[in-house]
Amino acid sequence: MKKKLTVILTLAGILGTTAAVGAEGIVEKVTGYLQKDVKIIVNGQDSALTPVYIDGKAYLPVRDAATQLGYTVKYDEANKEIELDEAADLMRATGVVVSVQAKEDGSARIELLGSTWVILNVDSSTVIKGLDGKTLTAADLKVGTQIDAGFGPAMAMSYPGQAHAVNINVYADRLVKEDAIKEVKHTDDGWQVQLDGLVLNAGKETRVMTSQGESVNWEDLKAGTKVKAYYGPMETKSLPPQSPVYLLVVQAQSPVIGTPKMSPEAAQEYRNLAWAQVKEQASHITSKQDEAAVQIVSAKEAGVLASTDEQKKLLAEVQAANGNFVTVTYNTDQDELLGPLTAVFDFNTKAFVGFNARR
Repeated sequence: MKKKLTVILTLAGILGTTAAVGAEGIVEKVTGYLQKDVKIIVNGQDSALTPVYIDGKAYLPVRDAATQLGYTVKYDEANKEIELDEAADLMRATGVVVSVQAKEDGSARIELLGSTWVILNVDSSTVIKGLDGKTLTAADLKVGTQIDAGFGPAMAMSYPGQAHAVNINVYADRLVKEDAIKEVKHTDDGWQVQLDGLVLNAGKETRVMTSQGESVNWEDLKAGTKVKAYYGPMETKSLPPQSPVYLLVVQAQSPVIGTPKMSPEAAQEYRNLAWAQVKEQASHITSKQDEAAVQIVSAKEAGVLASTDEQKKLLAEVQAANGNFVTVTYNTDQDELLGPLTAVFDFNTKAFVGFNARR
């Protein structure tokens, strides 16, 4: 159960340092001084709070102080009560920023991939700190920035989930390289991945996953697998240079090498099958029914969300057999937020498997 701290205040107390004139006995005019050279430390961290001294006593704004202490503030006008509710526990995630959408008002929408896959909305109320304790802004978050974030407590029921970022700790700005693997091998310390002109050394802390946040086994990485590496930022001066890798993201939806191109008639058949699955969302689809993109992809690399037990069983069987899927992709008016809508079918049976995860 939430703890509640109820503070009974006069109107003068609610107004804090604001001078007020009103009925005698209810409102009292006070004079205070902002003491800007006094630091307020909360849980060992500097805060932006500035005390006001009135008659030799230090006062803090109720709402700002409560926020720093982990409370939410509710004001009961009728009873002249300020109620401080203990804030709900935040969710936390660590990882790398893999996309950033900056907004005109200075806020940003970032995609975090690591311990989980989540979209975070960062605004002026988000407390962002560097390792040196310096206060940062949303503009300092770039693709490759490694962070630890507290968010919520509410989360939008989308895939991935979306939430407001309450606080962010910035650890490093990783370098980013997208390339096909030339060689991958097991070493005494972990794994080593060779890209074009770069050798990456992976330890126990290195994560390997798809762009939808699904874990990938090191043994499944082969020469030719396309990946996006978040590494460094330090590199050795050797040739080729070497660097520690923090996150390796296997790029999904790679076309199957060596598979013949699909005939126009077969592609249209899949479009017809797909339209039957997406017609309930036709109001959002901007692609013409007969112009949807059709592609053959490796089942191992497809981020499919199967909903029924039968679909889940088929998905597992095709992936276990290193089979192929056929994807039919439609653009929608929600692409900027969620990405396109993609229906997935088994290449051999034409059975519907599910929809690809939308970002």
